[in-house]
Amino acid sequence: MPKKEENSETLKEIVKDIEKSGVSEKIAKKEEKLDEKAQKKTQVKSEKKELEKKKKSLLEKVKKLRGKFDEPKTEELKEKVKIKKKADMLVPLEEYIKTGIYLGTRVVTPNMKPFVYRRRADGLAIFNTDLIDEKMKEGIKYLAEFAPEDTILICKREAGWEAAKKFGEITGIKIFTRKYPAGILTNKQLPDFFENELTIITDSWVDRNALNDTLRVNKKVLMICDTNNFSKGSDQIVLGNNKSSKSLGLIFYLLAKGYCEARKIKVDIPDLEEWTGESEGRIVKKRF
Repeated sequence: MPKKEENSETLKEIVKDIEKSGVSEKIAKKEEKLDEKAQKKTQVKSEKKELEKKKKSLLEKVKKLRGKFDEPKTEELKEKVKIKKKADMLVPLEEYIKTGIYLGTRVVTPNMKPFVYRRRADGLAIFNTDLIDEKMKEGIKYLAEFAPEDTILICKREAGWEAAKKFGEITGIKIFTRKYPAGILTNKQLPDFFENELTIITDSWVDRNALNDTLRVNKKVLMICDTNNFSKGSDQIVLGNNKSSKSLGLIFYLLAKGYCEARKIKVDIPDLEEWTGESEGRIVKKRF
């Protein structure tokens, strides 16, 4: 047999062996997969082009719309928000600053930490004035739920005596300054014993005896809290400097004013200056 014929026969045998082993099928499948990938790439590219076209179209529409409206400036918006906040405050921000109600102590308890804005260079903690105003509104709303005859105010701190006295005269709420009579809320044998529903605590440390008695008989507590106070035992808190006569004057003024408005008590309320000691006091006359 000639060599050419032998080679031809050998090639045929090799091809047959390859077909039997399935290599050709594998090659064909790989080729198909490569074709699919190529098609997918082509499809993805076309989709990307379509998305780019849509994006450009949308951006052009946005530009046209912006031209029709005046775009507000960020600074203008900030100023409007500030004005609105000031308008919503119980008193102008300047009064909060002037009376020092925002000034805390160098000590900050875990309870008061969320309400502290920053510390001054001398270490004094500073209350957030927005939160002071917010908590004051909450305090007034809470206080208004209780009748005057069911409420007492405790203020053993001398700085708050004058303002507390005005508060009692205007609201009709019984006040205790200088000394709190021990057992007056807990000992039924005492001649001056009475039951109340709410106790206003000026300072949880100084007025702790009244606070403990109130908690012992399961009554409610509205507490004025400085940065060094623990609010444990309170049902509602009011934030502020409870060491200063001006600050306590502002606190009692706002509580009295809000309480009388909420309960529709008709009474002449002295100007804020008379509560903070910046002018001579006058006799408070009730109008019925």
